[in-house]
Amino acid sequence: MTTARDLALVAADPRDRTVVEQGDLSLALAGAELIDLLDAEALTLDGTLLVPAGPAPAGDRLLSEAAQWLADGGPGETVDDWLWRRGRDLAGRYRTVLEEEGFLEPERRSRNPLRRQRTAPADPSAARAA
Repeated sequence: MTTARDLALVAADPRDRTVVEQGDLSLALAGAELIDLLDAEALTLDGTLLVPAGPAPAGDRLLSEAAQWLADGGPGETVDDWLWRRGRDLAGRYRTVLEEEGFLEPERRSRNPLRRQRTAPADPSAARAA
């Protein structure tokens, strides 16, 4: 698991009564992806500028997508700019991928649009490991 996947699973845990706003979670997920890309040496930092440094890590399509977003940002994109650009609806994309892979149960919709729904981890052991 990547740092961002672990974060998405922890945020989806219904036992935690804290509700994380989707925008805040999306920004945190983008930051977690940067940490994983730095750890995999797929990028380096030149001050506050992101510099692609190697191939994307294999095995995680969202992290590979993040590396592509890094390359698409052009030379000299700042960390802040990349986080905001990458973070748009990132929580929703993580939720969709984790549902497809069976890590999260599909989200149930409520008739009341003001009622918040929580997506529960389908595999509690994965959430505990995260």
